[in-house]
Amino acid sequence: MGFLQLPDLGKVCYYEYGTGTRPMLAFHGYGMTGRQFEVLQKSILSQYRVYSFDHFFHGESAINWDEPQILDGMPKPMIKAYLEEWFKVHGRQRISLMGYSIGANMALVLVEEFADLIDEIYLMAPDGLSVYRGFHFIMHQPVGKYLFKRVTKSNWLAPGVLKMLKRVRFIDESLYKIAYHEMDTPQKRLDVYYTLNLIKQLQPDVVKITSLINQHHIKCHLIFGQYDMLFPKLGAANFINRLEKPVVHEVPMGHWLVTQQLDDYLANGKL
Repeated sequence: MGFLQLPDLGKVCYYEYGTGTRPMLAFHGYGMTGRQFEVLQKSILSQYRVYSFDHFFHGESAINWDEPQILDGMPKPMIKAYLEEWFKVHGRQRISLMGYSIGANMALVLVEEFADLIDEIYLMAPDGLSVYRGFHFIMHQPVGKYLFKRVTKSNWLAPGVLKMLKRVRFIDESLYKIAYHEMDTPQKRLDVYYTLNLIKQLQPDVVKITSLINQHHIKCHLIFGQYDMLFPKLGAANFINRLEKPVVHEVPMGHWLVTQQLDDYLANGKL
């Protein structure tokens, strides 16, 4: 475990693991920590030395901001500090990136800033490749922002809203279970509220990123769950079609991808 002090932002915790020698910076999904990718022992970790960060409001990372700053969101240029501070510790060198779910936003924004230093990028059930209507509603629409805040502060609204979303098939059973687990206490609901507001400005520029990936010949792996209702392959079609040589996988899983099953799939000659 190590820490980076990001200027004007806070202290970020990261974990170092993997038996490979090539450095890879990784960003986990909601409700997890930087240790999420440790399960990929036979595939990713046999090839890379992974440096995986805790998001703010997760694990050991701690932001210095007050609530108004958090609700305004983190400006995209601040993401550069992750790599700039990592370089100060480990030296400036070529790297690869990995992001799962909301962590993909951060990996993609780093491509915008450091494309000339990136060899490969792995995006698993990635957020950021298209506008997800649910997140856009609660983050950017006045009614959605009001409802999200009310749900966060209420002990009874959150379960009711989740049940309704499942009933109308906006989310499936697996997403319902994940969301319920992450919103069953006041502190967890507040962490959801702060996390999603903090990252709401981190909207990758798909046109710019795909152009940079093609220009710098970055090998791009995209992995989707066949039954993922949150970030399915269909939503990434525009991104995929802009790439010259994407490596695309669709596995018989849901949104919960970073598992032993995925490790077995990737280790079985799928990389």
